[in-house]
Amino acid sequence: MAPKDIIDTLAGIEPGSTLDAIRARRLQARENAQKSYLSLFEPIDAGDFSLAERAAVAAFVTGLHGESPVAAFYRDKLAATADGAPLSDAIKAEIERGKTSGPYGAYPAGPLSIENKAGVVYRVNAERKPVLGARLVAALEHAHLLVFHPRDAASADMKALLAAGWSTTGIVTFSQLVAFLSFQLRVVSGLRTLAAASA
Repeated sequence: MAPKDIIDTLAGIEPGSTLDAIRARRLQARENAQKSYLSLFEPIDAGDFSLAERAAVAAFVTGLHGESPVAAFYRDKLAATADGAPLSDAIKAEIERGKTSGPYGAYPAGPLSIENKAGVVYRVNAERKPVLGARLVAALEHAHLLVFHPRDAASADMKALLAAGWSTTGIVTFSQLVAFLSFQLRVVSGLRTLAAASA
């Protein structure tokens, strides 16, 4: 039996509902989103980006966007991993530490420079670094950059991940995971808004 569609689950979409019919009109997009979720969070081989690390990054990224069914789902997913208990408390504290608004950053000199906006540069609390480990410390700091300072991301930031023990393949998967979460959060929020409007 195929696993239930994760976006349907998080958006509270019931089979046969109006929103189910709407999603069915974009069947390929629906299927591709589900395949993306499965490959990122339930892979046959996690490689050098462990399931606990994936859940921790997901809990952090979705938590930065505020409380939602998506954030609760990944928080529970992290708690269910072997390393979940100590990581969950650390991630929760780092979400509170990292919350801000954005986007921040600077464009190259030109007409878009008027939109430049300075903002907080997030760093993991020193006391939690031993619990998280070097790889997750680097991952959380980079994820915060991608969420709130996307136009400031540079090759030096990738070097920090490499220095913390991430492989190039792991960095690619990590970047895909953060991008997928951004997409998933927006789709679920939109679908829940549609559901509320039609209720």
